[in-house]
Amino acid sequence: MDKIKLVENLFARKESVPVVAVGDTVKVLVKIPEGDKFRIHPFEGTVIETRGEGLTASFTVRKMSYGEGVERTFPLHASTIEGIELVKKGKVKRARLYYLRGRIGKATKIEEKIEEKKAGAE
Repeated sequence: MDKIKLVENLFARKESVPVVAVGDTVKVLVKIPEGDKFRIHPFEGTVIETRGEGLTASFTVRKMSYGEGVERTFPLHASTIEGIELVKKGKVKRARLYYLRGRIGKATKIEEKIEEKKAGAE
């Protein structure tokens, strides 16, 4: 193993990281410091972009808050992320969903991907 991979393994997230794809609706649980304690704040929205790989991987989540679009980019292996919950999988044909920035209301809806069960696995 080369030296870069060795150092990356020291800082990588130990628990399993869910596969976050573009179009998915996720709930990111973020640690927010308040004095000497931390509280967990959920940030739920649609993944509009993923980039990088390994330790430098990150993803951008967009949500609507009181009529304003809010985007936040999270490093996948950040220590401030308590967890990532997959709410639903999205069915999209693009690698980046920047077109959602210009849309409002029901036009921002993304069709849900429904996975079918295999008939031979009974």
